[in-house]
Amino acid sequence: MIDHSTDCLLVIDVQNDFCVGGALAVPDGDAVVGVINQLHGKFQHRLLTQDWHPAEHQSFASSHKGKSPMEVIEVDYGSQVLWPDHCVQGSAGAAFHPQLNTIGAELVLRKGFRAAIDSYSAFFENDKTTATGLSGYLRTRNFSRLFMVGLATDFCVAYSAIDACSEGFTVFLVEDACRAIDFNGSLQQAFDEMDATGVQRIESASL
Repeated sequence: MIDHSTDCLLVIDVQNDFCVGGALAVPDGDAVVGVINQLHGKFQHRLLTQDWHPAEHQSFASSHKGKSPMEVIEVDYGSQVLWPDHCVQGSAGAAFHPQLNTIGAELVLRKGFRAAIDSYSAFFENDKTTATGLSGYLRTRNFSRLFMVGLATDFCVAYSAIDACSEGFTVFLVEDACRAIDFNGSLQQAFDEMDATGVQRIESASL
């Protein structure tokens, strides 16, 4: 199924703060590491994304007096979930999970580094217009199919998958290589939106 000339494994945000003991731990988040490492050996081309927030980022609840994590506020670009401080630039929490195989990764794309705007997607900031440049990189290298894995299914993975489809790529979500936060039904909503956009859901065994 894998074509080494057109296919790319895109590993989304497998960082300490999203794993057990992290500031924004995704339930069972560590479980993706072993599956992703197995897939790592099957793909010739692998890219990683890394949440990379400055301190006092607008998405942090601590940046808004009287607000708590998981509250939703309105900002210039729409609704924003407020999160615990996480993946602060240079911190241990922002580092990749120590067991994640990153050897041979051809690109590490950092996102969320603009203090005034959050960035779930690997392709666009949350205003839906500020591009990360990933689409151009992928096209220049003639990649056309992307296999999405990582954390969290219902936020950064889903946003990346949907944007990738909208940008004209064929996208596969490897479900057992992802885990979700599932906040107020966010997982089912993400699945519905991915299905409607054309994201194809598969299991790692099919690869």
